[in-house]
Amino acid sequence: MGGRVKTDARKDNAVAGFEVGIIATIFFGGLAGWLAGKLMDMRFGVFMNIVIGIVGAAIAAAIFRRLGIFVEGDWLGYLITSFVGASLLLFIARLVRR
Repeated sequence: MGGRVKTDARKDNAVAGFEVGIIATIFFGGLAGWLAGKLMDMRFGVFMNIVIGIVGAAIAAAIFRRLGIFVEGDWLGYLITSFVGASLLLFIARLVRR
């Protein structure tokens, strides 16, 4: 009675069903944020690229799940998800700026 509930620490870093370590999250988030910034022609620093990529990955993963789209669970799938989300985030930021 009143036993402890076991949680899987690996699930804390999962995005779209792909388990990623914190270093890989920062790397792929930064790369996706940088690529999205180049595509959208918006200049940000390294730190903001990482933040935009990580937040974009979370947004894209939520949208994809809602639409029933599941991206393959490898590094390329995570990069694509991050890139799509970061691009969407930058697109919305550009609309708000106007």
